[in-house]
Amino acid sequence: MSDEEQRPNGIPATEERLVAATVGKIVPLNKTIDLEPYNPQWPFLYARLEAQIRDALGAEVLMIEHAGSTSVPGLSAKPVIDVVLAVLDSADESAYVPPLERSGYVLRIREPDWFEHRMLKSPGIDGNIHVFSRSCQEISRMLAFRDRLRSNEDDRKLYERTKQELAARTWKYMQNYADAKSKVVREILDRALGAGNR
Repeated sequence: MSDEEQRPNGIPATEERLVAATVGKIVPLNKTIDLEPYNPQWPFLYARLEAQIRDALGAEVLMIEHAGSTSVPGLSAKPVIDVVLAVLDSADESAYVPPLERSGYVLRIREPDWFEHRMLKSPGIDGNIHVFSRSCQEISRMLAFRDRLRSNEDDRKLYERTKQELAARTWKYMQNYADAKSKVVREILDRALGAGNR
């Protein structure tokens, strides 16, 4: 799950929900979050992931974008590249999971009740590949949030302060940290999308 994703109704994920969504064993974090200063290599790491995914999936890739904090110049982040991938139907795992698995990707999250979201971990580069169906509203929200942080210094600084304050705390699961940021994420999205248009 990505730091900027908004869970249904902004409700924090319970441990039961996290366990249910995780493919394989869930591994608790039980520590603080390691944030790094913006690294100009992150876009190049994204480009390598994009090329791998396009090579594996070909025409199944309807849209692919670098998202999350590593896609925002000047913003500190966990050194994990978030990729948003749109396919025809993210519920149809047979269309894209096996080819990605043959390239070393591992399916880790399956959320049929949240936009049929799937998340795969990438090999070699620490990356989260978030898969949604074409025209899913969460894609536009994630990209609007990214674009707002890229273009608005005040919101970027607000988000960075929030992340740094929360990252200093100990979290049982990474998603707990992400959920704790949801209020400021919603505020920034409201400004990005215009209040009432979400």
